[in-house]
Amino acid sequence: MRIVRLLSGIALICAVSALAPSLQRASAHPPAIVSEAQRKLISEEVAAFRRDVAAAIKAKDAKRLQRMYAPSFVHTHTSGKVDGKDARIATLLKGDPVIETAPVSDLVIRIPNDWVGIATGVSPIKSDDGKTYDVRWTAVYTREGQSWNVAASHATRLGETKR
Repeated sequence: MRIVRLLSGIALICAVSALAPSLQRASAHPPAIVSEAQRKLISEEVAAFRRDVAAAIKAKDAKRLQRMYAPSFVHTHTSGKVDGKDARIATLLKGDPVIETAPVSDLVIRIPNDWVGIATGVSPIKSDDGKTYDVRWTAVYTREGQSWNVAASHATRLGETKR
């Protein structure tokens, strides 16, 4: 009888051990199932957050921008130069032409789940050479609790703006 209980205990431990990795993966970040109505609401949240970022830039509110940009934020310029959070915020506060405040066409906000938003668009950006170029950009936003952060952005220069 003791042997049967011992073997049953070992079998139970083996079964739980075999399931543990899959249970751990499932609880680490369960996939969010987002309805179309939820996608629309989250997309509107991201659009509102983008407007808040532009307002903070216009107000030159460094403290607010520090909260809005993720600690690991990275931006890739059209030149290929890469900036971290502090360098990007310094650029924003200088008043340089940036994708965050430029007019945008072809704006699309994609919502793959309830904690990530991906915005893409095309904006005219005045370059150091005095010419204005269309820039296709991508910005990734992540939800931290109930607020959004800018996690990353990337810009690609297309061609001189013909407007």
